[in-house]
Amino acid sequence: MTHFRMHRRALTAFLGCAVLAGTALAQTPAWPSKPIRLVVGFPPGGLTDAYARNYGDYLSQKLGVPVVVDNKPGAGAMLAIDQVAKSAPDGHTLLVTTSGTVWQNRVLYTKLPYNLDKDLTPVVMFPSGPLVVGVNDKLPIRTLADLVDWAKKNPASMGSYAPGAYPHMVADQLSRKHGFAMQTVHYRGEAPMWLDVASGQLQVAIGSYQAFNAVATRGVRAIGVTGAYRSPRLPDVPTLTQQGNEDKLVTLEGGLPVMAPAGTPEAVLQRLNREAVEWANTERAAKLRETFAIPNKPKNLAQTRQDWETEVPVWIKLAVDLGIKLD
Repeated sequence: MTHFRMHRRALTAFLGCAVLAGTALAQTPAWPSKPIRLVVGFPPGGLTDAYARNYGDYLSQKLGVPVVVDNKPGAGAMLAIDQVAKSAPDGHTLLVTTSGTVWQNRVLYTKLPYNLDKDLTPVVMFPSGPLVVGVNDKLPIRTLADLVDWAKKNPASMGSYAPGAYPHMVADQLSRKHGFAMQTVHYRGEAPMWLDVASGQLQVAIGSYQAFNAVATRGVRAIGVTGAYRSPRLPDVPTLTQQGNEDKLVTLEGGLPVMAPAGTPEAVLQRLNREAVEWANTERAAKLRETFAIPNKPKNLAQTRQDWETEVPVWIKLAVDLGIKLD
C-alpha cells in the first residue's frame, strides 16, 4: 500500500510538471510571428551587407516570413547597434556588424549609449577571411617594409571602414612602433575607401578581398594580407607576419557577428544559429566565400560563445595597450 502511494505521488508530481510545462509552452509566443529585420551597421556593397542579404534570404525561405535588411551606417555602426540593443528581445530584430564595433569599442569609447557587455548576445560569427593591405600602385611600395620606409619620409593616410576598426588599429600600431604619424581616414563602408586609394587621394587601406578586387586593376596593389594564412585568391601575397611583423594584432582574424538583444529566448538563438550553419553549406554561401576569398565557415552556438569568451579579451587588451580613445 505504501509502495502504491509512493507511485501515485510520483505520478501526480509528473502530471503536475507536465501541466506546468504545457502551460509555459502555451504562453511562449510563436516565433517568428512577423517579419525579421537585420540591421546592418554599414552601407550596401561590402562583406557585412553581403552576408546579411544572403543569410536573410535563406532565413526567409526556411522560416516562412519576410526578412528585411536595413542598412544603418554612421557613427562607426553605433546607430545600428543602439537600435538593436534597445529592441524587444523576441528574435525579430538582429544586428549584423563587424567584430571591432562590438569588441574594441568597449574601451575605445569612454561613453556609449548601450552596454556591450549586457545588452547584446552573439548568434553566429561569419568569418571575414584574410584582409588585404592595398596601396596606390603609383607609389614605390611593394612590401610592408617599403610602406614603413615611405611613411617615415612622406605624409601617409590609412583608410578605415569605421573608427576603431582593424585598419585604424593597424595604422596606430605601425605609427607607434616605427615613429611616424599615419593618419586614419574613416569611411562609411569599403567601396569609397578603395576608390580613394585608386585615385591617389589615400595611400593605403585594409579591407575585404572582394572590395579590393573591384579596384585591383584600376590603380591598387596588394602588398600583404592580415591573419595567420594567405588569401586563397592572392596566394603570392605574403601575410604581414611572413614579412616580419610579429605584432599579435596582425595575426588575428575578426569577423562579422550577428547579434540579438540580451534576453532573446535560447530556442530562438539556437534556431537562428542553426540556420546560419546550414546556410553555410549551400551553393550560394560557397559562392559568397569564393567571391570574398573566405575559406572557413561559421560555427554552432556553443562554439561561437566559446570563441567569444576566448577572443574578446585579446582584442580588448590590444585596444587598451594602444591607448586609442575615440571620444
